[in-house]
Amino acid sequence: MTNLNKGLPASKESVPQVHDEKPSTSSTLKLLLGYARPHRLAFVGVAFCALLGISAELLQPLIVQIAIDDHLVKGEGGALTKLGLLYLGIAVVSFVFTYLQNNLLQYAGQSIIARIRKDLFGHISKMSMSFFDRTHSGSLVTNVSNDTETISQFFTQVLLSLVRDGMMLVLIIALMFSLDVELAAFSMLILPVIFIVAALFRSYLRSTYQQARSRLSRLIAFTAENLSGMGLIQSFRQEEEQFGRFTEQNRNYWNANLRQIRSNVLFNRTFDILGNAALVLMVWLGGRAVLGQSMEVGVLYAFVSYIRQFFQPINQITMQWNTFQSTTVAVERIQRVLETKSDVREPEAPARRPFDPQHIRGELDFRDVTFGYRADRPVLKELNLHIAAGEMIGVVGTTGAGKSTLISLLNRFYDVNTGSIEIDGTDIRHIAQSDLHAAVGLIQQDPYLFAGSIVDNVRLFREDITREQVIEACRFVGAHPMVLRLQSGYDTHLSERGSGLSAGERQLISFARIVVFRPKILILDEATANLDSETEKLVQEALTSVSQGRTTIVIAHRLSTIMHADRILVMQEGQVTEQGTHAQLLASGGHYAELYRHARQSGRKQLPG
Repeated sequence: MTNLNKGLPASKESVPQVHDEKPSTSSTLKLLLGYARPHRLAFVGVAFCALLGISAELLQPLIVQIAIDDHLVKGEGGALTKLGLLYLGIAVVSFVFTYLQNNLLQYAGQSIIARIRKDLFGHISKMSMSFFDRTHSGSLVTNVSNDTETISQFFTQVLLSLVRDGMMLVLIIALMFSLDVELAAFSMLILPVIFIVAALFRSYLRSTYQQARSRLSRLIAFTAENLSGMGLIQSFRQEEEQFGRFTEQNRNYWNANLRQIRSNVLFNRTFDILGNAALVLMVWLGGRAVLGQSMEVGVLYAFVSYIRQFFQPINQITMQWNTFQSTTVAVERIQRVLETKSDVREPEAPARRPFDPQHIRGELDFRDVTFGYRADRPVLKELNLHIAAGEMIGVVGTTGAGKSTLISLLNRFYDVNTGSIEIDGTDIRHIAQSDLHAAVGLIQQDPYLFAGSIVDNVRLFREDITREQVIEACRFVGAHPMVLRLQSGYDTHLSERGSGLSAGERQLISFARIVVFRPKILILDEATANLDSETEKLVQEALTSVSQGRTTIVIAHRLSTIMHADRILVMQEGQVTEQGTHAQLLASGGHYAELYRHARQSGRKQLPG
């Protein structure tokens, strides 16, 4: 079964940050080439179409030059109609091949980005909980959305510019030298200046983009966090405080964006000035040559046309420099995520044990288990625990005693530091995680519901589970009357997190999931903590139904939830200090008896006398 809304460790703040090394430029290019390789034929087609389209475009000034020097200057207009039709035909050819080039490139580029998004999301979904403990969700959202869009711009803009404008530049230089070697040589003097300016701007453009992306990630993370906790913010009247903090984050991003924009404008306008200066110089030199009758007017026209086009591809390529820098940073960020290894690894073939989730007994053994979210702060200390198949276990204890850690380890959200956890005698580290999660079902204090219908949320969008199975599961746990009261019944569309349902109704849907997915081991982590006594009774009845034939572990603050368990464990400081039935623990007069007396005196638990 898929375990949703996995809880973070109680000591999450103690998890150290991991600072991954920055990927090298060569590895970044290797990653991009790896994704581009399956589309190499499309890129060959792009290059071929670009060459034909550019060639047709660059022939146009030559046709005008022929019309001027060979016909207009001599007063001969007979061939002008043919030259005009030829000019028009070449323009059509240029249009057709440019259209094909753009469509091929868009198809290849969007296919690559779709594959990157798919791989990135799949990789993130397989990471262990420790990865999410140290990684902001806003940063991951930026990776999947903004960073992939930036890489998309590389394939649809930067790569197109490199191919098309690169070819155009080479062909223009060849045509310029064929028209006039001296003027062409003067034009080449500007190239070293261009390279120097590009080198000077390179690191500055990169740093401005990195700063803007970093501040955007923080802004997204802050916004997501506040939207999730809006109820708490409003209940404690923190709207103005949080608005002030958001304003500060927004201002920081605004400043970084302005800095990036200013650097891009300065970079691009510098090249505009260089191009205009070169054009003026060429017109002046060419004009003197025409007046000196060492150059024909048509040749000067063609040369001026080419010199304007000469700086156009250079300008286009340099204008893409900031996009290229953005792409490099985006790929590095994505590569850093893709290269992050999960702390919880799938067992390799030699170590993997055969495991059928639907035909296990459900016997559990914790053998000398020691675990801490930090090595120097163990939460569980040499814990030994045996749970028989089909046994219902209640677990109580103070906050930080290790209750939730116990179930996190059983679900293998984390791996034990020492010792082992076994199901039917098989170490869970030797079980494929898909099989383990199919065997262990988890219901948490606040079950997660997705945007979708009741049917979709019970079967978690799996089409192989029929609507009839969903309805039968809801009948079994007592959720059917509640669903029928909704406006559209089982087709009622829920908003994110199921905000239209009460806490108890959401819990009943999570119990129906258990029935549908049929895990042999069931874990409830504070599943009744936020329920009123009447709703708790409904959930308790559902628990009684779904726990039949399953090994069940119930973690609860409300002792009424676990009083009828086969065995109750009392945890303190990572150890099981007491265990037994409700009656046995009361008779022993230990910590459990103290908790029970306190619950009765508080008058909140409706415990029997």
